[in-house]
Amino acid sequence: MTDTSPVDRATASAILVGVDFGLPHFDQELEELGLLAQTAGLVPVARITCKRKAPDAALFIGTGKAEEIKLLAQMHGASEVLFDQSLSPAQQRNLERVLELPVNDRTMLILTIFSQRARSHEGKLQVELARLQYLSTRLVRRWSHLERQRGGIGTRGGPGERQIELDRRMIGESIKRTRERLSKVVRQRGTQRRQRERRDAFTISLVGYTNAGKSSLFNALVKARAYAADQLFATLDTTTRQLYLGEAGRSVSLSDTVGFIRDLPHGLVDAFRATLQEAADADLLLHVVDASNPHHPEQMEEVRRVLADIGADTVPMLLVFNKLDALDEAQRPLQLTDSMVVDGTTLDRVFLSAQTGEGMAQLRAELGRRAQQLDHVGLDSPGYHEADPRFGTITR
Repeated sequence: MTDTSPVDRATASAILVGVDFGLPHFDQELEELGLLAQTAGLVPVARITCKRKAPDAALFIGTGKAEEIKLLAQMHGASEVLFDQSLSPAQQRNLERVLELPVNDRTMLILTIFSQRARSHEGKLQVELARLQYLSTRLVRRWSHLERQRGGIGTRGGPGERQIELDRRMIGESIKRTRERLSKVVRQRGTQRRQRERRDAFTISLVGYTNAGKSSLFNALVKARAYAADQLFATLDTTTRQLYLGEAGRSVSLSDTVGFIRDLPHGLVDAFRATLQEAADADLLLHVVDASNPHHPEQMEEVRRVLADIGADTVPMLLVFNKLDALDEAQRPLQLTDSMVVDGTTLDRVFLSAQTGEGMAQLRAELGRRAQQLDHVGLDSPGYHEADPRFGTITR
């Protein structure tokens, strides 16, 4: 099945390929791939899907479908082919030989976006580490120059060190250097975190699926100018500001973190662990949800999965259903505050619009009440470690 549309040939364009292995939400996944492509600066000119029980070992797809993609790419003048699933190095190499075009997968696409968006020194280091780790798996006969040899004895040379071995060693050394530099940043962040703890600061982290409106909410709360746009991964770097809560008569520390996404590459989760640590060490998580997105239940599940990966699944959480202004009148809630059961746990929920300000007063009141309650319990008291109906089970 194909879906085509006209496009300016002067623009970098891509063919989107999705393989349906019988998993749910397949249409949603290919739609998200299109958004990722646009975020990376590509224009999707056609989409093609096929059904398989299992990936083909050589091409991931069948030879007939590969030829169909090749003809489609020629017809549209596409400059690249993007697969929604991850490809092995051999599959990527074989596809490029058949299609005679660059072939990339979802992982490389996300890495490209992250490299474009990283601004801070820490963010750039994290992206570079993830990129190097990805490249280290792509050395196996991916480029012809890797077959050459260097070194040896005699005028004709001999069985010296292969180019692939040199490249692998250089990438390994680069990974080691990047990790060392990143570890220094992690220590600095840890020092800053301990300073906040000594000041008895109440810390709040915004988490959520990408494009749920975290940065817009962050700006609305602290009057900051963090970059916010209606696109995936508009911001990658953690930004922290002080938020004054008149309801509690005190200031709290508010952090905006990187957005999550389905099938976030494990290398990126590992590389961004220092940034995501802000969430794991927070006293409260604001899980921002795009209430207008029909797939928000699946997005919420993906966020919870990543939070579990980084050890933040036990941090108290408040649900914030954003983009209330984008809902039809029939979809609007009867009240702006309520609760919902998530994985057997009842969580408080606030509906709001970071754009119009509706519901912001209710959110600030809830944050103030939580800060006061935590102050009353005390960070070092035995009650802080007990299960609380509003805070959940907290471990420190």
